[in-house]
Amino acid sequence: MKQYVIIGNGIAAAGCIEGIRSVDADSQIIVVSEEKHPVYCRPLISYYLEGKTDLERMKYRSNDCYEKMNCDVIYGRKAVKLDKDEKSVVLDDGTSIPYNAVCVAAGSSPFVPPFAGIDTVKKKFSFMTIDDTLALESAINKKSKVLIIGAGLIGLNCAEGLKDRVADITVCDLADRVLSSILDNECAKLMQDRIEENGISFMLSDSVERFDGNTAYMKSGKTVSFDVLVLAVGVRANTALVKDAEGSVNRGIIVNTKMQTSIKNVYAAGDCTEGHDITFGQKRVIAILPNAYMQGKCAGINMAGGKAVFDNAIPMNSIGFFGLHAMTAGTYYGEAEGGEMYEEKSKGTLKRMFTRNGLLTGYIMIGKTERAGIYTSLIREQTKLDTINFDLLKQVPTFSAFSSEERKKKFGGAL
Repeated sequence: MKQYVIIGNGIAAAGCIEGIRSVDADSQIIVVSEEKHPVYCRPLISYYLEGKTDLERMKYRSNDCYEKMNCDVIYGRKAVKLDKDEKSVVLDDGTSIPYNAVCVAAGSSPFVPPFAGIDTVKKKFSFMTIDDTLALESAINKKSKVLIIGAGLIGLNCAEGLKDRVADITVCDLADRVLSSILDNECAKLMQDRIEENGISFMLSDSVERFDGNTAYMKSGKTVSFDVLVLAVGVRANTALVKDAEGSVNRGIIVNTKMQTSIKNVYAAGDCTEGHDITFGQKRVIAILPNAYMQGKCAGINMAGGKAVFDNAIPMNSIGFFGLHAMTAGTYYGEAEGGEMYEEKSKGTLKRMFTRNGLLTGYIMIGKTERAGIYTSLIREQTKLDTINFDLLKQVPTFSAFSSEERKKKFGGAL
């Protein structure tokens, strides 16, 4: 009987457990969880702050999921070494766990720039985990003035979650727009306008030069007074275990389409990995929940001796702030890169479809996002646009744009 070890207890780990059990119902599975919580949906932590959910409803699987899957979880321990020669995982308390196959699903960690004077700030927090959220919640009150460094998804989710629980929120970012890694200038402006309408202030194209207690001195010469600091600058993939074991890493752990690393019997999945983005044509980290689960399941199946491939990864985001929703997917190529863009605009809504070489490579939809999954499937499956009625489809996401044969194959005959 084999013994599988999974390092991490997030969405990728859940996928890995279920992938293993789809092939091997009996062998031992051991999960090493640095957090002391069962697997949960991290994107919901801002909803917890808003009071829209609670810790029980944040769980990704039922309370008895580990028992049903016949696996053991070691909570509150960190894997510190991957011994490829001994085929074992060493924990921070010295425990050594042997494995036949291991999956590194270690996720990512907050990146904190070396700000001068950061040690003088007493109330400073990250915003990635349940424990981060509970710590932040205990530090705020209705009179709190909050400074959030980072206008990406993490920072803006935190701002929305805190909005009705504190007196003032300022978000600063070195970038010239919000959500700079996801949206272009015009689309970002729509989001920023909606967030500002709800009382949140921005300081863009600016960054903190130094801290002195509860005062931030900005590079622009401005100062910001605050009671609570949230560091949401960005994240870095947790690659150390594989790197220290002389495995191949870049910004993430390098994996092939079977989720194998360069080390025999060592797999990796989720936010710590770097896989092939079919719309970009290169390897990069795609740190999103659906990707994590699919990578994890693929890894688990192959760890157990099955055959699975995950070869159609694409970046995707479904976001919304104060009732304004947006969905994005793929890569946005401009004219200089041989791409073309179709656009529709109206008050409060915007749709952009990006095509290149006869394929849909990406889209941005703000305000109206219904049936965006049809566009996502075109990107993921690299459907040739000359085989469908794309003129109709880019205006209306409808199954009618596909031939009857294709509808039957893709959608079970849906009209």
